[in-house]
Amino acid sequence: MLNFSDNLAQIDKSNMRDILQGFPRQCEEAVKMGKEIVLPSSFKDRTIEKVLICGLGGSAIGGDILRTLFSSQKVMITVNRNYHLPSFVDSNTLLFIVSYSGNTEETLSCFKDAIKNKYLLFSISSGGELEKLSKENKVPHLRVPGGMPPRCAVGYITIPMIILLERVLNVELFDYGELVEVISVLSEKYSPDSKDNDNFVKSTAIKLKGKIPLIYGVDALTDVVAHRLKTQFNENSKIHAIWDVLPEMNHNEVVPWSGEGKVNLEIFFPIFIRDKKEDERIARRIEITKGLIEKKGVEFCEIWTKGDSPLTRIFSSIYTGDWISFYLALAQGVDPTPIVFIDLLKNELKKFKDGGNE
Repeated sequence: MLNFSDNLAQIDKSNMRDILQGFPRQCEEAVKMGKEIVLPSSFKDRTIEKVLICGLGGSAIGGDILRTLFSSQKVMITVNRNYHLPSFVDSNTLLFIVSYSGNTEETLSCFKDAIKNKYLLFSISSGGELEKLSKENKVPHLRVPGGMPPRCAVGYITIPMIILLERVLNVELFDYGELVEVISVLSEKYSPDSKDNDNFVKSTAIKLKGKIPLIYGVDALTDVVAHRLKTQFNENSKIHAIWDVLPEMNHNEVVPWSGEGKVNLEIFFPIFIRDKKEDERIARRIEITKGLIEKKGVEFCEIWTKGDSPLTRIFSSIYTGDWISFYLALAQGVDPTPIVFIDLLKNELKKFKDGGNE
C-alpha cells in the first residue's frame, strides 16, 4: 500500500486534504445556515409547482442532489446549465440562482432574465456580482463562506437549499443529525493519517492509477453520485472519466464489454454506486453486469451508500468518491486543486466578455 503521507504537503500544495477533512463541520454549518434563512412573504404566497436550479460545474451539483432527494414530492425539479431560462418557467416556479464565485456568466444571464420577468428567486454565492445584483434587486440571498474550490463547497451550496425547499413544501424529510454523524466517521476513516491498511478509498485509488473510470449509478437514485464522481476525477485527478446509469446502460453501454470492438478492456475500471434501497430488478441487473465484466478479467469495485436517511446516503457516497479522486491525484503526483485548463478557457473567454467562474 502506498503511503499517502509521504510528500503529502509537496503534492497537495493547496491543502485540499484539510477541506475534505473539514467537510463534517461544513455540513454542520450549512444546516445552521439553512435553518436561519428568513423567508420573505412572497415565498409563502405562492404555490410552488416547479423548482429550477441555475448553475454550472460545482455550483450545479446541488441541483442534481435536490432533484434526486425530492423525487417523491409533487414538484418538478430541473437543473439549468445554460445562459437562458427554459420556457416552462412561470409564476409558480421557484428559481435557485447558484454561483459559488458569484461571477459565472451563464448563471448571471439567467438571473437577469428572471429579474426581467419578475420570477420568484433565491440566490446563493460567496460574494461577487450575484450578491451585488441580488442586493440591488432585493432578491433574498445566502452568502456562503468563500475561499475554496466550488466543487469543495457542495455542503454549503446544497444543504441550505434542501432545508429551504422542505420549508416551502411544508415537509420534513431528512435527518441532518445522522448526516453529520456519518460524515464525521468517514472523515476519520479516510484521513491521510489513518493507519488502516485496508482503507477502501486509498486502495481503490491505487487500482485506478493508469485506468479510465466507468462509473455506473442507478437512475433517480445514485445517478447524481456517478455524475459527481466523474467530474471529481476530471478536476481533482486530472483524468478522463465516463458515467452512465442503470438500467439504461444495459441497453447500450454493456455491449462493448463483449470485446468485439478490439479495444483493450483492461484500460477501464468500472465503479458501481450501490444503495440498499435499489430496486430488486436493478440489483439483479448489476450482479449480471458485474459477472459479464468479471469474465473479461477486468477489475471493478462498488461504492455503497451509508446511513438511513436518503440525504446521508447520497452525501456519504459523494464524500467517498471525493476522497478516492483526491488520493488518485496524490498517487499520480498531481496537485488536486488547480484546474489549469478551465483557467485557460476563462482567460480566452474574457477576451470577448467577462465571466466564466463557477
